Amino acid sequence: MAEELYHAVGKRKTSIARVWLKPGTGTLTINKRPEAEFLARESDRIMVRAPLKLAELEGRFDVNVNVRGGGISGQSGAIRHGISKALVLLDPELREPLKKAGFLTRDDRMKERKKYGQPGARKRFQYSKR
Repeated sequence: MAEELYHAVGKRKTSIARVWLKPGTGTLTINKRPEAEFLARESDRIMVRAPLKLAELEGRFDVNVNVRGGGISGQSGAIRHGISKALVLLDPELREPLKKAGFLTRDDRMKERKKYGQPGARKRFQYSKR
């Protein structure tokens, strides 16, 4: 019998995380590096583990993640989104609590583009009367 493997894709800003869940000891590997090495901030580590904690499945699954694009904060958000989607594939009963916590909603906020004739997205050059 083949080993159970659950795969999902999570996104946040310009980051894309491909997540695989398999029954195991609870190790989290991101881009072939341990979680603590990849995510330096404690808040990012807590964010990534939140769906597993909510589902009370911490320590029961090995999580393997490939993430690219964006910065660390966007990547950790993408990983959280991917883990949440994989947990729903594992157990559809988890959909309701994860949805209520906001983990299944794709955070679609993006950086606003810079406009021509301006120094930034919204900032204007200083107005000169004379």
